Amino acid sequence: MKRFSWFNVTSLALGFGFLYLPIVILVIYSFNAGRSVAVWGGWSLKWYVEVFQNQQLLDAAWVTLRLGMLSATVATVLGTLAAIVLSRFGRFPGRMLFSGMVYAPLVMPEVITGLSLLLLFVAVDFERGFWTITLAHITFTMCFVAVVVQSRLVGFDKSLEEAAMDLGCRPAGTFLRITLPIIWPAVLSGWMLAFTLSIDDLVISSFTTGPGATTLPMKIYSDVRLGVKPEINAVCTLVIAVITVAVVGASILSKRQEIERERAERAAFAAGG
Repeated sequence: MKRFSWFNVTSLALGFGFLYLPIVILVIYSFNAGRSVAVWGGWSLKWYVEVFQNQQLLDAAWVTLRLGMLSATVATVLGTLAAIVLSRFGRFPGRMLFSGMVYAPLVMPEVITGLSLLLLFVAVDFERGFWTITLAHITFTMCFVAVVVQSRLVGFDKSLEEAAMDLGCRPAGTFLRITLPIIWPAVLSGWMLAFTLSIDDLVISSFTTGPGATTLPMKIYSDVRLGVKPEINAVCTLVIAVITVAVVGASILSKRQEIERERAERAAFAAGG
């Protein structure tokens, strides 16, 4: 049976073209010398210079970066703890309710999540701004981290932890020295996913924002409503570059850790043999 056919190749090409061709066009036109985003006027870097001279865009980017780093870090800690509880503690009173609360943001429309959080902040008289957006992003990104980490814990070899505790290691030390290094690639992947979702979010941020807390997606959306500016293409290209570098770096780090772990396991097996 032929593995590839013209139909498969064509379908694959059309699929990748549909997904990535608009991004390629956006990147190319970010170097357009002309102001029109539809007419090519030659190669130029002037719009990147304009971006770094636009203080509003820089402020929005800084807010987005701080928001993504902080919310992703807190969501990773909470999501990892939730995954450990769901995968290690078996059946306990309230497990179904806890599981439902953890995974609810996965299926909840963002409009409902944003409106619910807005009503909550208004009810408790919490002034909206940077911290309300941070809490909102932690709420909806934590579940993604929990899913990623729990999938790694399902196939975890518990005998490694048992061996460490038999040798006198306490539970906290066992988690830090044995469990966490093994599940670290999943934890890192969860952090990357939470960070990406945070810097990409528009709907929930729009509901929970306040004065002085305009994120980059909100700034871009407000600008493109009046027409696409060349600076927007440059900003989006920079965001794509940052995300690409981060993903590639995380992949390389995860791969190196996996290779080192395999080498350590082979060395331990050879020493035992």
